Amino acid sequence: MNWKKIIVRAGLGLLVVTVLIVGGLGVLSWLQQKPADLGVAQGRLRPCPQSSNCVCSEYPSAPDPLPPIPFNGSPEQAMNRIETIVSGMPRTSIISQSDNYLHAEFRSALFRFIDDAEFRIDPEASVIHFRSASRVGRSDLGANRERMRKIKQQFDSNDA
Repeated sequence: MNWKKIIVRAGLGLLVVTVLIVGGLGVLSWLQQKPADLGVAQGRLRPCPQSSNCVCSEYPSAPDPLPPIPFNGSPEQAMNRIETIVSGMPRTSIISQSDNYLHAEFRSALFRFIDDAEFRIDPEASVIHFRSASRVGRSDLGANRERMRKIKQQFDSNDA
């Protein structure tokens, strides 16, 4: 048995697999398309698909739901605070905003994957509903859920 040859072949095999995985992820990142059905329909954000890379406060029957963000003050003040918090986060772009809706894109650092985050003000209930979902894949390792928790935590800490 020639251990040098075995180690070299194993190393080359690992290198080839790594290049294929990284290349595949790069292609997925490049092929991402903005979903056509973002926004508010019939007064609500759309529900999440059956995958773990999405979280939405408007559908509490989903597994491990996150509640909407309650706010004090006017809806305008709440929207301004959400916009300030979101725009201050790294690799984030505000795509569209109105009086009661905000759509932002968050990009991952390494492969530049895009997550779409939406916020809808419900002035009657004094809450901000949110939806955050990855454009590709079925899992995001909890990134969208953690991001929404951080946004809520920051919003709550600034609530005066």
